[in-house]
Amino acid sequence: MIKKFKELTNTELYQILQLRNKVFVVEQNCIYQDADGKDLDAYHIFMKENDQIIAYTRVFKPGNYFEKASIGRVVVDPKYRGKLLGKEIMQKSMDFVFNELNTDEILISAQVYLQKFYEDLGFKKISDEYLEDGIPHIKMLATKQNLA
Repeated sequence: MIKKFKELTNTELYQILQLRNKVFVVEQNCIYQDADGKDLDAYHIFMKENDQIIAYTRVFKPGNYFEKASIGRVVVDPKYRGKLLGKEIMQKSMDFVFNELNTDEILISAQVYLQKFYEDLGFKKISDEYLEDGIPHIKMLATKQNLA
């Protein structure tokens, strides 16, 4: 499903925040402000099973987060890992950016340990490593031209 913030039900919003907190705050032991105010401008892309959100990303048009379109908060419920849902939700998100937002580039801030995952999707490393909320990250870019 793809929804703007105002289209999310209370239950969907709660499940999104619950999943993001389960992984990014608790599992990764990273205390940070997940509810950063940016959700209001994002498209929320998610997959459900048994009426529960199990995979999620948030997508921004160019200028709403970075100068280029971006995808972030990529997360799969730990109970559903190993089923290629991360790749599937990222591919849906990338297709949405390229086809619906009509932009040719996607910039992400990727956790370093996921570099190969994003490279397999067509992203290229374009920055040195930096810390974001205490976790090593790199900027990566995918272009529609390189994926064609």
